[in-house]
Amino acid sequence: METFQLTVKTLEGLEEVLAREIQEIGGSDIVKGLRAVHFSGDTAMIYRANYRLRTALRIFKQIDTFKFSNMDDFYVKCMKIRWELFMNLNDSFVIQSTVLQSELFKNSMFASLKLKDAIADRFRQRTGSRPSVDTADPDIIFHIHIAGNNCTISIDSSGESLHKRGYRQSQGEAPLNEVLAAGMLMLAGWKGDSDFYDPMCGSGTLPIEAGLIARNIPPGKFRKGYAFMSWKDFDRDLFDTIREEAEPAEFNFHIYAGDINASSVLTSKTNARNARVFNLITFLPGDFSKTELKLEGALLMMNPPYGERIHLDTSGVLYEKIGEKLKHHFMGNTAWILSSSAEHFHKIGLKPSSKIKLFNGALECSFQKFELFEGKRKLLVRKT
Repeated sequence: METFQLTVKTLEGLEEVLAREIQEIGGSDIVKGLRAVHFSGDTAMIYRANYRLRTALRIFKQIDTFKFSNMDDFYVKCMKIRWELFMNLNDSFVIQSTVLQSELFKNSMFASLKLKDAIADRFRQRTGSRPSVDTADPDIIFHIHIAGNNCTISIDSSGESLHKRGYRQSQGEAPLNEVLAAGMLMLAGWKGDSDFYDPMCGSGTLPIEAGLIARNIPPGKFRKGYAFMSWKDFDRDLFDTIREEAEPAEFNFHIYAGDINASSVLTSKTNARNARVFNLITFLPGDFSKTELKLEGALLMMNPPYGERIHLDTSGVLYEKIGEKLKHHFMGNTAWILSSSAEHFHKIGLKPSSKIKLFNGALECSFQKFELFEGKRKLLVRKT
């Protein structure tokens, strides 16, 4: 099969995790960028990457790359691309653009317009008609990236962002992105070889993604479609073969999910059923500070309210309670906490053994690890 240059978009802070994922599914020539990883792969790899990568947002197949000296040069080089290889006249299309440090293109909309004209004019020269643009539900999605006088044109193989797995039909007020949740789990080393507990599960993203990883269920298992299914060369038989590659794994431990909000627990149950991991999860409605759950050697992970998207007047008290519960009830386990507030982490009163910068939407957050030792190494407590 022919090999292509591919670019996978991800969230900032997950580039290393994504690169490891790409290596595991057979990608080659892997190069990490900012919020992206570049690699080489054939058509089967495009299908596999969309179906299997847990920390990918979108996957682009490079069509062409070139330098241009002026606007006419840009237009002519775009016109020379054989767009008829990628779409038919009756296919609708849309162009998404990124423009960086360009004197010729002052904004991304202008770049999209010039490329649209080149595509439409090429089809008109050859067929007498122009394909139509559809910004809402296009058959084909092209992406243009301009940095200075360098242009890279790609076709989007994913369509709707890959964080939309297809299992979430209900969500809470500030749901955790599925790609971020999977990345957090993989950064923490989760492989399904211990118990797992999220005491503030919201709509259930962390425990559900933990279950999918533990059972080796591909993140695309419940997704309805991908942009590559509209490509001229889409191979249904090849894609069906790719879907059968992942072997289910045994999971001999347990996942626990709790939340003080009863409606959140109900939402989590619905989403867990959709993801076919409901039988792996025990749901524990109630206040984390009052839980009687006993664990040993488990991974605890939580995304408490920050007081940003969810208004929280008593957030400092909440984080103090988290710290107290971890100190006195969960010795012998490991906890990871995501928060946007250094002050909140200080309230926890524990010294982290690791800190990783991540972004939850536009919020810069810290993802911190706390090793809850027993005995002489019982706890590393920050003095206040």
